[in-house]
Amino acid sequence: MDMALSLRDLKKSFGDFQAVDGVSLDVPRGHIFGLIGPNGAGKTTTIRMIMDIIRPDSGEITLLGQSAREGIRHKIGYLPEERGLYRKMKVIEMLEFLGSIKGASPADARASAGTWMERLSIGDWRDKKVEELSKGMQQKIQFIVAAMGEPELLILDEPFSGMDPVNQDLFKDVILEQNRKGATILFSTHQMDTAERLCRAIALINKGAVVLSGALSELKNRFGKSSVVIEFEGDGSFLSTSPGVARADVSGEYAEVRLAPGADAQALLRASVDRLKIRRFEVVAPTLHNIFIEQVGSAPESARRTGDYGA
Repeated sequence: MDMALSLRDLKKSFGDFQAVDGVSLDVPRGHIFGLIGPNGAGKTTTIRMIMDIIRPDSGEITLLGQSAREGIRHKIGYLPEERGLYRKMKVIEMLEFLGSIKGASPADARASAGTWMERLSIGDWRDKKVEELSKGMQQKIQFIVAAMGEPELLILDEPFSGMDPVNQDLFKDVILEQNRKGATILFSTHQMDTAERLCRAIALINKGAVVLSGALSELKNRFGKSSVVIEFEGDGSFLSTSPGVARADVSGEYAEVRLAPGADAQALLRASVDRLKIRRFEVVAPTLHNIFIEQVGSAPESARRTGDYGA
């Protein structure tokens, strides 16, 4: 399979801290690929090495079939975790300038920027200074900078960070549009539900190393259909200590239950019917959230409720 990105035994340390420890992964062309992991796992360091912002201590990086960046920089769009914009410039003038740096004529850059601003519902802000924009609007501008010129590979570091649900959905739609047009998308996220909805394949990084990688459907099948989703009325707190339950994440009147090996889902159903009014009881493949917890370990209660595991 033709790869847009390949990493081989990538390592990077800062003093005595091993930030990335032998990361290897392949991102096929045309895929949406998620780089997921907890806070401090090494996702951003890995992306910065891919973008040649920092150099690896060892290992190999191949981008669009080449080991050198020269000649392919215009084919790669990058949204950094730490946004960098010229705050005193007018939005349209800054986009024209940055588009020109990427090889477009000023007129083409301005036209492309205008189209993108309308698509992202910020066309009325084109003549405002960047510093006048909200954080969410600035994030949209930074995405436009990455996406201008229709790059073959879009690398997005925490693209949904700080966005409200409406704009998160807008970004998801735009990412899917770019992928349908042929772009390969690599993005890091700590939002498991987002990765599960968008990604065709993922790599889970923990403590600088790849714990799991591959097609999401194959990874879910590997863990088997030993999860149960329950929607109910009543107090479901007893589910965590029920016989045959390895773990239960109970949030209000919704629960995701991971069964112990050999446990019978029907026994759990009978126990639940006696104590709850059941609206839904479904045996499913484990969610990416549950796979994450099993591979990485326990998470704070807030993360278990929201699926948010830090940057």
